[in-house]
Amino acid sequence: MRNVAFDLFYTLVAALFYVVTLPLLILFSFKKKYRDSIPARFFGIKNPPFQPHDIWFHVCSLGEAKAIAPLLEKLENKRVAISVITHTGYEAASKYVAQVRYLPYELWLWFWIERPKTVVVLEAEFWYLLFRLARTRGARVIALNARISDRSFPKYYQMRWFYRILLSQCDRIFCQSNEDMVRFIALGAHNVEVVGNIKLAQKIEASKHYSKPEGTIIVAASTHEGEEEGIIRGFVAYREDNPSAKLLVVPRHPERFTKVGELIAKTAPMMSLSRWSESQSLESDIVLIDTMGELNNLYAISDVAVLGGAFAPIGGHNPLEPATFGCKIISGEEMFLQRELFKYVSHVQFTSLEGIAEALKNAETLPPSQINGSVDLQKVLDYLTEK
Repeated sequence: MRNVAFDLFYTLVAALFYVVTLPLLILFSFKKKYRDSIPARFFGIKNPPFQPHDIWFHVCSLGEAKAIAPLLEKLENKRVAISVITHTGYEAASKYVAQVRYLPYELWLWFWIERPKTVVVLEAEFWYLLFRLARTRGARVIALNARISDRSFPKYYQMRWFYRILLSQCDRIFCQSNEDMVRFIALGAHNVEVVGNIKLAQKIEASKHYSKPEGTIIVAASTHEGEEEGIIRGFVAYREDNPSAKLLVVPRHPERFTKVGELIAKTAPMMSLSRWSESQSLESDIVLIDTMGELNNLYAISDVAVLGGAFAPIGGHNPLEPATFGCKIISGEEMFLQRELFKYVSHVQFTSLEGIAEALKNAETLPPSQINGSVDLQKVLDYLTEK
């Protein structure tokens, strides 16, 4: 009875939040980035419930959608459904043999979730009504690759009464590290087990092969607002002693391509600049990579990778990809969401935007980065496939 009362209270709060944010949702739905996801998630447009399936994976975005690939290869006899939050996650998930949907806003899950069998939720996608409704409608609920970052844990712990209720809906929590396990237990979770980070099982490879230009090739990978200018200035300083070096700038979000191009032209007017979409050439001093899906192909021909998302409090990006290709990695210190993955990668430099030039110079004498670690997915597969 207590759970039912809380369900109703939570739903009421979700409904009030929906009403308050409705004008913003309508406004943002006209932006290219959200043109598909907001109408699907918040208004149910072209987003029907799943047809009957065996295993439903819920991922957030691109990284998590790619991370489940090794599992899906082993589950080829199962009918798979995948829900996502972001457009990039939807595109990645659509490459699998699976039903793909945007996860509706929690309020609509009452009408959207039918009778799933097994629901697997990736990383930190802790949506209460997703867990609760899936469980009450007969599904096993599994948290996979579960994590709680150093930065997030104090906030989680302040709300531990809530997370105790949410995590009680989990049949099993497969977490990334011992630190994560301790944190989940502190929040009241049971059936917690460490299996490591499933991203270590990913098959990382280039989809195209390009010729490597002469000189040191530096790729500024998955950069965010406020990061490009500092990286470009560091590159300009580094170029004074390394005139043949080239910089490839790969913004994380495609809607920023034009803005980043203008920023490059303003910050480094003395250097030649080209856009990849126009020339498909890497001969300019700075190349703006303004198409999607090229990052691994560029890592394969780069000497140094400056990983974005960690020079601002964003949480960082996956270091396994550049390390697979032997890039020398430079990262900011705000990589709190990827801290576990960085433990498996050697020879990484952590610096501020002001230290980029010095880090690039130091990279000349450092060995290439490499991955030291693996993960055994068999325990997860055994649990997913048991009857």
